[in-house]
Amino acid sequence: MSKKYIISSEVEELDWEELLQEDQELMVQAQEISKNAYAPYSDFQVGAAVRLKSGLILQSSNQENVSFPVGVCAERLVLGYAGANYPLDPVMKIAIVAKRKGEDSWASVSPCGMCRQAINETELRFNKLMEILILKADHKILKVQGIQALLPFKFDDLNS
Repeated sequence: MSKKYIISSEVEELDWEELLQEDQELMVQAQEISKNAYAPYSDFQVGAAVRLKSGLILQSSNQENVSFPVGVCAERLVLGYAGANYPLDPVMKIAIVAKRKGEDSWASVSPCGMCRQAINETELRFNKLMEILILKADHKILKVQGIQALLPFKFDDLNS
């Protein structure tokens, strides 16, 4: 017998002015670091910034490689750096932005599947949901509490 699942997600859309000052700062850090993207193949510059529980902000941009699977997304790069260098300081928030090289306006973007799974792993590691802030092309910000809303069938356990 077939079974139907209904999946719903809660995503909040905010204007810039509605963001907390600390969240505006995180978004600006993501925007600034996106300028350092090494994206000669896609010309798509992505920036990600995280705020750790200690208040420390870390940031990264995407780094491409001519051998396409070797490149690293901004989100995974910053989460990996945070985990390696601050293993006891949970990631509380991540801000993600993107734009095409040479364009003034921001593009709407959301984390790719691998980045979503990396966010999930970070949440599992610290047993804490991460707040995800995503800048849209219309300058509004999507705010998501935890990766479940973006990755409903996330891979959590090797034994299930």
